Amino acid sequence: MSKTGRIVFYEDKNFQGRRYECDSDCSDFHTYLSRCNSIRVENGVWVIYERPNFAGYQYVLTRGEYPEYQRWMGLNDRLSSCKMIHFPAGTQHKIQLYDKGDFGGQVFETADDCPSVLDRFRIREVHSCKVVDGVWVFYEHPNYRGRQYLLEKGEYRKPVDWGAVCPTIQSFRHITE
Repeated sequence: MSKTGRIVFYEDKNFQGRRYECDSDCSDFHTYLSRCNSIRVENGVWVIYERPNFAGYQYVLTRGEYPEYQRWMGLNDRLSSCKMIHFPAGTQHKIQLYDKGDFGGQVFETADDCPSVLDRFRIREVHSCKVVDGVWVFYEHPNYRGRQYLLEKGEYRKPVDWGAVCPTIQSFRHITE
């Protein structure tokens, strides 16, 4: 059974101005809206991207209202593409983190959210990881702040595999519908 999602982008703060609605992945809506200052997620969990074709900074948004771009930790009012996250039925949550690339060094396995990688695992960087189950978001700073990186089930041999330019990951959490 597939759930439908819906996300509405607005040019101005507080859901004002021109709007653009999506109920599926969209590789470039910037042609319809010159800027995005507020978002309403009516259904589903979405990843929105700064640039067309699912590139650039990414933000994971769950159902709710975001009256200004700072509410989704946006760096500016520039957004261009979006994807709905699809959750497999009966999904569990488990991730393995490695302090070296290509799954080398120490391995840390967890099924729990982590507001501080340094406090919990005594490491400052994640160089590779395996998402055993579930959908996860890595954050550049502690307490789920800073740049975000979506990770779905699979293997990530180096930070660039999840879209990062460096291995600085300071918090992470799993995402549910």
